[in-house]
Amino acid sequence: MFTNPVYDGSFADPQIIAVGNEYYAFATNGPLGNVQTLTSTDLVSWRQVGDALPSLPDWTAPGRVWAPEVAVHAADRYVMYYTTRDLASGHQCVGVAVASTPQGPYVDKSPRPFISQADEGGSIDASPFQDSTGRRWLYWKNDGNAIGVDTWIYVSELSADGLTLTGPVHRMIKQDLPWEGNLVEAPYMVERNGKFHLFYSGNAFDKPMYAVGHALCDSPTGPCTKSGDPILSSSADAAGPGHNMVLGDWFVYHAWNPTQVGTDPKGRTMWLSQLTWHGDTPVVQPPLRNNPAEP
Repeated sequence: MFTNPVYDGSFADPQIIAVGNEYYAFATNGPLGNVQTLTSTDLVSWRQVGDALPSLPDWTAPGRVWAPEVAVHAADRYVMYYTTRDLASGHQCVGVAVASTPQGPYVDKSPRPFISQADEGGSIDASPFQDSTGRRWLYWKNDGNAIGVDTWIYVSELSADGLTLTGPVHRMIKQDLPWEGNLVEAPYMVERNGKFHLFYSGNAFDKPMYAVGHALCDSPTGPCTKSGDPILSSSADAAGPGHNMVLGDWFVYHAWNPTQVGTDPKGRTMWLSQLTWHGDTPVVQPPLRNNPAEP
């Protein structure tokens, strides 16, 4: 048995990578810096590392550095995609930074944002994915809810070094189910048995209705068919679970104290739930404070 949250501090939009016998977790800005960073050997006990992105490029500023995700390219090359403020447009955008060690420091030498869809409200929640053929892809969301327009999950192929979008940009899904409210966001792609599973979050991050959905896709670029109802939603132990990623048989996500959704000074904490499959259907444990499984 282990106890959730596995990290009981502010750690929104978590992503974890495995490097050797260690895990590294990255999250939205908070007490540890622009990109909060932790390390663990068992996914349950976490040690604070600090800030993986201590310096930002001149076209942005601290304060709204969100949803970092790292792609492992080699033992000495790690590429981070992160959300931040595009000072020129006033909207959020996606930046890219590189490091030689998993904990950083990551450095963004770009003269401008990597992706900045200012006319669609901005760009957030970039998530890298490598398919079984070795091709690399990047998923993200236009921040349409910031300006009252549709939110789409986008994807484009990446260059081998992860620093250039090389293919056409595809729209995959948008908000069109009642539970999703005004938005979909936080894409995360998984390939399994030749099929592609797009996980995403919907509704407002600071409400108990926030939840995780799933869509089955024919390819990394779609088309995709949504499963319908959320596959992970609020429980008696945690509210507004979302912005998930998948690590083996585990769902990693953030959630609120159910008595303080949107107002908890601690913010969103990091949780684990077990993931199993019934054919092509993912089954995720509800948020359990006392989880009987073992990572």
